[in-house]
Amino acid sequence: MQGHITRQLRRDWLGMMAIARRTLLELWRRKVSLVCWVIFPASILIVNSLILTERSQLSTAAAFAQSVPPCLVGTALFFSCLGGSIATIVAEREQRTLKQLMISPLRGVAYFLGIFLAYGAIGLGQTLLVYAIAAFTGSEFKGSLSLSLLTISLSMMAYVGTGFCIGAKLARRTEDVNALIAALGVPLLLLSGAFIPINFFPEALRQIARYNPIYHMIEALAAVSVADFSMADVAPHLWFLVGFTGLMVLAGWLAYHQMLSSERRL
Repeated sequence: MQGHITRQLRRDWLGMMAIARRTLLELWRRKVSLVCWVIFPASILIVNSLILTERSQLSTAAAFAQSVPPCLVGTALFFSCLGGSIATIVAEREQRTLKQLMISPLRGVAYFLGIFLAYGAIGLGQTLLVYAIAAFTGSEFKGSLSLSLLTISLSMMAYVGTGFCIGAKLARRTEDVNALIAALGVPLLLLSGAFIPINFFPEALRQIARYNPIYHMIEALAAVSVADFSMADVAPHLWFLVGFTGLMVLAGWLAYHQMLSSERRL
C-alpha cells in the first residue's frame, strides 16, 4: 500500500513538473505575454506612486511602498495568474491537447499544481520586480516576510483556481478570454482599491468591497508590510483568503474534471 502511494506521488510530481515546464516553454516561445507582464506592473507601480506623491504629499519612498500591495496582488498577479490560466485552458481546448490528457495517467491535482507552479514562477518574477523598483526608490518593508509570502501565494493560488473555473466553464475560444476578464474582473479590480484607494469610496461601496477577495489580498499585504502590524487586523483578511482560495481550488478541480467529461462526449 505504501509503495503504491509512493509511486502515485512520484507520478504526480513528474506530471506536475512536465505541465509546468511545457506551460513556461509555450510562454517563452510567444514572449509577448511575458514582456507585457514585466511592463505592466512596473508602469502601474510608477504611475500610482507619482499620483500619491503629488496628491497625498508623500515622500517618493513612502508612495512607492504604499503602491506595492495594490500593484502586485491587485493588478499584476490578477492579469498573469488569472488571465494566463484562463488562456492556458482555452489553448488546451483549441489545440485539442485535452484528448492527450484523457488517455494519460495525469491526475487533475497534478495538472492544477503544474499550472500553478508555472504561473507561480511568473508571479514570483513580478514580485521581485515590483519590490526591486520600490527598494530602488528607498522604500523599506519591515513587516513579516513569511506572512507577505503567504499572502502572495494565496493570491496566486486563488487566481489560478478562479482561472480554472472560468476557463473550463465559460471560455470556449481565445476571443472569450479578454471579454471575460473585462466583464468579470475589471469591476472587482475597481471595487478592490487597486486603482482608487478604498478611503475615497463612499460607505456603500466600502461595504460591498468587504466581499471582494482582491480587496482582502491588498489589505492583508499592506498590513503585514509594516513593522508594527497587528495580527488582530491581519487575521480577518488572511482567513478570508484561506477560505476563498480553498473554495476556488476545489471549484477549479471540479470544473476541470467536468470539462474532461464533456470533451470525451464530443
